[in-house]
Amino acid sequence: MKVLISGASGLIGTELSEQLREGGHEVFALVRGEPKDDHQFNWAPSARMMDFSLLDDMDAVVNLSGASLGRLPWTPGYKRTILDSRVTATQALAEAMNMAKNPPKVFVSASAVGFYGDRPGERLTEESKRGQGFLADVVEGWEKAADVAPPATRVVKIRTGLVIGKGGVLKPLVPTTKLGVASRFGSGGQHWPWISLHDEAAAIVHALTSPTLVGAVNLAGPTPATSDRVTGYFARAMHRPYAFVIPEKVIAIGMGEAGRELLLPSQKVLPTKLTADGFTFRHTTVEQAIDAWLHG
Repeated sequence: MKVLISGASGLIGTELSEQLREGGHEVFALVRGEPKDDHQFNWAPSARMMDFSLLDDMDAVVNLSGASLGRLPWTPGYKRTILDSRVTATQALAEAMNMAKNPPKVFVSASAVGFYGDRPGERLTEESKRGQGFLADVVEGWEKAADVAPPATRVVKIRTGLVIGKGGVLKPLVPTTKLGVASRFGSGGQHWPWISLHDEAAAIVHALTSPTLVGAVNLAGPTPATSDRVTGYFARAMHRPYAFVIPEKVIAIGMGEAGRELLLPSQKVLPTKLTADGFTFRHTTVEQAIDAWLHG
């Protein structure tokens, strides 16, 4: 296939591009700067500027655009950036597909488990209703923008959890863990939906090539894990102590809404549709994912 990717230079995009090329597919990238070769195309999603005719020659589009959730603080202005960067880019791609004479057969668009909000004690599948909170609002708008794609284009909205790999969400824990001050976040009993970087990209490839996968799809590892299990094993894998606790109040005060939405919610997300469609995870436990990152 010829696959066009927005966000190809990011953590997931880089791994995805590599796996696609290894699978014999041709990868093209949308870039905001000057294209460096004939596999790159300039676009300005905020201005709805891109050459929609290039989509006539593409079999698939993968949208991974979006401002970082890890940038703090979440000021009112940056919250608008988080929302607009996702919705605008997705709308720009969907609208361009509608203008193409021969739109791509499949559109895989990034989404997030933030859709579910804080749901302790629940098993969350793709059939679960949306939760409450800022991220739930963002995901709802994000996914609605993807649905604007042409009827002939199969749309897959990948609700991703914590991606574990080099440069992933656990990267900020490396320096504190090395210093011997690895900490539990709150009670540690909240479920963190995780997925290894390899499996994240492999699941996207699966979504591109499986004609039956459509709609919202949870991208989370098959074995749910609590945050205490994640951070505790991370410390042990680095041979460092794990003796501190950061209380929920401290997280809420220090990180504000970002801490309450990213670290404290409990989301036992299950990859129901992905596994039913025949996808095989390389890393079935969070321990395997952490080992693959640190020692692979």
